[in-house]
Amino acid sequence: MSIMRDPIGWWTGLERPFRHLPRGVAITVLALLVAAMAWSGFSMVPGDEPTEILEIADEDLEEGDGDLALYERISDRVIAGENYYAAAMDEQRAGNYPTKPFVTVRLPTLAMLHSWIGRDAFGIVLLLGLPAAILLLMAQLTGKVAPSERVGAGIAMLLGGAGLIIPDAPLIHEVVAGLLLSLALAIYRPDRWWPALIFAAMALAIREIAAPFVLLWLAFAVAEKRWKEALAVAALLITFAVGMYLHYLGVEAQRLPGDVASQGWDALAGPILPLTALSLLTILLVLPPWLAAPIAILPLMGWIGMGHRLGLFAALWFGGFFTAMALFARPENFYWVQLTLPVYLAGLALAPRAIADLLASGRGKSERHS
Repeated sequence: MSIMRDPIGWWTGLERPFRHLPRGVAITVLALLVAAMAWSGFSMVPGDEPTEILEIADEDLEEGDGDLALYERISDRVIAGENYYAAAMDEQRAGNYPTKPFVTVRLPTLAMLHSWIGRDAFGIVLLLGLPAAILLLMAQLTGKVAPSERVGAGIAMLLGGAGLIIPDAPLIHEVVAGLLLSLALAIYRPDRWWPALIFAAMALAIREIAAPFVLLWLAFAVAEKRWKEALAVAALLITFAVGMYLHYLGVEAQRLPGDVASQGWDALAGPILPLTALSLLTILLVLPPWLAAPIAILPLMGWIGMGHRLGLFAALWFGGFFTAMALFARPENFYWVQLTLPVYLAGLALAPRAIADLLASGRGKSERHS
């Protein structure tokens, strides 16, 4: 099969892509992996700049009057019957939070859900969503990996869902959107893609930075010439654009002179930021930072080495999102990484096979067919 005519089909046909690497390429990939893990570990040594990023994240998580308190106050006012945009703009001004550009004000969906079904009930929905996502992913992996790897992926995904079990989970937009994107990734089937589209649409309605996931999906649908699916995904993106315009109007209607503007998103914090965030927001928190950061790299290797359409899509989504964080996120935006959780950590169970395949190829024992 030609890589130019059908790159996704070509990749899927490889099944375990690292087995097909030439010896020199495999050795290079292994060397880069070792170097990246060593660099990330040394970067977390006390006194280095990345440690300051970790301290900022720790302070933000522990701050009693921080973002979570802001979202709780807004939620309380909406539950009490106030207009979302009036409440949100008032609370953000009172806390000296920026309201310019309009995307600094969260979409109203989450607060409205709290008003409709209650925050506690929504928390129960999130708790039920985690095992549902795990079971769906394990079903998705059937026939693609060994049974032991399926079980391991489920356990690792559970450990990646730490953010869903804390009491404040219903207030955290990224936690909710991350669960929805995990469900979309796990439930997708080429012959039954519409349930995944529903979950992706809900993620977009909660947090607009879920849009790259949907854009990647559109690119896959076009590359695979799945035109009906591509049209549906494109329609979702158009609907999302209309929704964002309405959100802009809602924010602008409450605009006052002197509203604080954001300092922007061009911090160039580097790849240590997403690695630090993963270390802080998953079970990796129990490990020393110098060990947690290198381990946080391994799930990405696991997804790449898995092959199949699922592995390729997941690797591009995670790698692309982490790159965007490295380029644009400020240290206090560390929580963005939750859009990749809990499903990202499932790749940890797939990492041993990826490394074994690289070692086999590095020894000149790569397979030319599978």
